Amino acid sequence: MTTDETVEDLGLLPTTRRALRHRIARAQNESRVPSLVAGVARDGEVIWEGALSALDGVETDGRTQYRVGSISKTFTAVLVMRLRDEGLLELTDPLEKHLPGTGAGQATIADLLSHTAGLAAEAPGEWWERSPGTLRPELSDVLGEEPHRHPVGRIHHYSNPGYTLLGALVEEMRGEPWEKVLRTEVLEPLGLTRTSYGPQAPYARGWAVHPWADALLPEPAHDLGRMAPAGQLWSTTRDLLRFAAFLLDGDEEVLSAASVREMRTPAAPSLPGTPESAYGLGLQVLSGAGATLTGHMGSLPGYLAALLSHEGERLTAVVLANTTSGLLVGTLAAELLGIVAEAEPAMPRLWRPMREVDPAVLELAGAWYWGVTPYGLHCGADGGVELRPLKGTGRASRFEAVGDGTWRGLDGYFRGEILRPVRDADGAVTHLDLGAFVYTREPYAPDSVVPGGVDARGWHGQVESG
Repeated sequence: MTTDETVEDLGLLPTTRRALRHRIARAQNESRVPSLVAGVARDGEVIWEGALSALDGVETDGRTQYRVGSISKTFTAVLVMRLRDEGLLELTDPLEKHLPGTGAGQATIADLLSHTAGLAAEAPGEWWERSPGTLRPELSDVLGEEPHRHPVGRIHHYSNPGYTLLGALVEEMRGEPWEKVLRTEVLEPLGLTRTSYGPQAPYARGWAVHPWADALLPEPAHDLGRMAPAGQLWSTTRDLLRFAAFLLDGDEEVLSAASVREMRTPAAPSLPGTPESAYGLGLQVLSGAGATLTGHMGSLPGYLAALLSHEGERLTAVVLANTTSGLLVGTLAAELLGIVAEAEPAMPRLWRPMREVDPAVLELAGAWYWGVTPYGLHCGADGGVELRPLKGTGRASRFEAVGDGTWRGLDGYFRGEILRPVRDADGAVTHLDLGAFVYTREPYAPDSVVPGGVDARGWHGQVESG
């Protein structure tokens, strides 16, 4: 069965819909996938769905569950960030402070979230993805006698046991199983009714495809037990598109926009040899072709999954397939985003004026100079400000109001730094202080506070050599 007309108002041009369907059809054919379902949303609204099934009598659509593997890690990361936002822990805390006795306690919470804890990639013993979780009932069975492969905090080394520890941390601090905490604190508030610990009909069975013949072999689908926070979940394209929208904008009932933005921010480079990729706090960050995509990929025997978002275009894409290998699912999701972004780029948002003008903020607008380099400071309707060079390249950043007359950097070189207007005894702004950088209204004015001072003779023309 094939479907790509399951959304009442698709909101895309026929040529775009055909291009999307053609792309998944080519992927299904070339990679020999038993079934594949994909979806694209813009601003949280599904604008296209496509489904392909090569199995007689088996139908699939946006409500069909597939196993999503390591996308489960992003859900676990959300739970950890909630603990941080509630003040129950700091990301800089060593794990030992909250979950003692693991043998990996010197790693910080942030190290575990960003895969920089130096832990082994996999659990010891037999192939954990194809064996029952009952073989690893304790954390010691997941970590083994020598859990580390690298020094803590040095490099990015993807670790499934690391996210098992984070799941155990959630259980320790909430006093409830990871599954129950996830359902109560994330799935139910976000309305993810088709995301679950185990499969719920209708769901797609997992298959392996013979490498040299068009033949299928069923894959096992074991309960991962202790390893569940690293890869257990089942979900659908519609649920994951809703989750992806949350990862862009946040939801005050679950996690703020600032905290999900923090998750999307690179915290560590990815594996050596992949300079275009990085890892945030439970999210992969992929850069290339002029766009930055965030999300996560997942795989378990019989299943491949990808969730990616293009923040600038307000687009999200999800691809789910029931095959063990062969399909470059992340590449496919990125290409679906690219098709829509190129054919039907997002309409610019309607410009609106400020509701109220704060004279103290308006006073800062205009040209400022770092040394002799001109910058422009723009005050936005959202209460934030933006500082950018007026020509050439330079250190551009956006800032959000802190509430005490200062602004905190959101991106670029000055992310996290404080922009502070400095006033004289009469209350007039003399200069801007930004992380030890001084911005003045005039370039090197004689009476300015530029570090190192300014020659009192001021500007002049040609001078004799010597």
